[in-house]
Amino acid sequence: MSQLTFQEVSRSWKEDKRQWVKPSTYATYINQLNARLLPVFGPCRPDDITEDAVQQYVNSLLGTLRVGTIRDSLIVLRMILSHAGRHCGWPVKTFRVHFPTAATPARSIPVLSPDSHKKLLAYLKTHFSFRNLGISICLNTGLRIGEVCALQWKDIDVGAGVIHVRKTVQRIWLHDEERYSYTLHVGTPKTPTSRRDVPISHDLMRMLRPLCKVMAADFYIVSNTEKPLEPRYYRDYFRRLLTALQIPPIRFHGLRHSFATRCIESKCDYKAVSAILGHTSIATTLDLYVHPGYAEQKKAIEKMARAVGK
Repeated sequence: MSQLTFQEVSRSWKEDKRQWVKPSTYATYINQLNARLLPVFGPCRPDDITEDAVQQYVNSLLGTLRVGTIRDSLIVLRMILSHAGRHCGWPVKTFRVHFPTAATPARSIPVLSPDSHKKLLAYLKTHFSFRNLGISICLNTGLRIGEVCALQWKDIDVGAGVIHVRKTVQRIWLHDEERYSYTLHVGTPKTPTSRRDVPISHDLMRMLRPLCKVMAADFYIVSNTEKPLEPRYYRDYFRRLLTALQIPPIRFHGLRHSFATRCIESKCDYKAVSAILGHTSIATTLDLYVHPGYAEQKKAIEKMARAVGK
């Protein structure tokens, strides 16, 4: 049995994993490895990493980290142990861990109120800038911040009336063993369904059509340069804009939620909304945005009762 340490086999795993996953995914794995796993398991050899040791690791993090974050680190741990068993002479290791069974309350999704939504749209129409144009695009299409930062003028198809979403911009932090750095990466969207064509509304088309005739095709829309705007700076701009307009603060991602919420409130088809947002499943859209209140539930019960009583 190999007596390589966990840190040594993790180096072998990193070399293998880098060639198979997106840079953003790789960075996420490496950050988990260096921030969470190596400080605990780095010097360990095969006999040291037992199910009890892993459970103690989980217990030490409960209360300080979200359960989802802890589970993410366990995913990386399992991948490394699987690699060690296949390539580094370690025995095959499996483990089961237990988490508290208490239900986690659902997180509310902060969105613009209808009045704030109208106020923001009205301001954007009368105060043109390329950054404001990007916010208008998000409010009219539900694009994610990375997707709108990655939009180039060549992605706007005026003839077909659609925006081709094919890229996203991410600020990737890499916490490696010897250094801590970041890079701005333009890559493929979050999921395969995120590669989509989003229809352009009439109001948005009136803003985009004249610009498409004069702008350089390879320029990024939000930055108006050959380089994309970093999402972090765009979030800061958006936060300052809401403050200046005295609109209650929401995250930039709240623009996407606001768009989807207005669609659902307008009785739009759920499948259509799901496709526009690029969700993998309509269930994601329903879970996030469709929350019938007491009145709707009572109406459903009364409708069922009338049907049965016929």
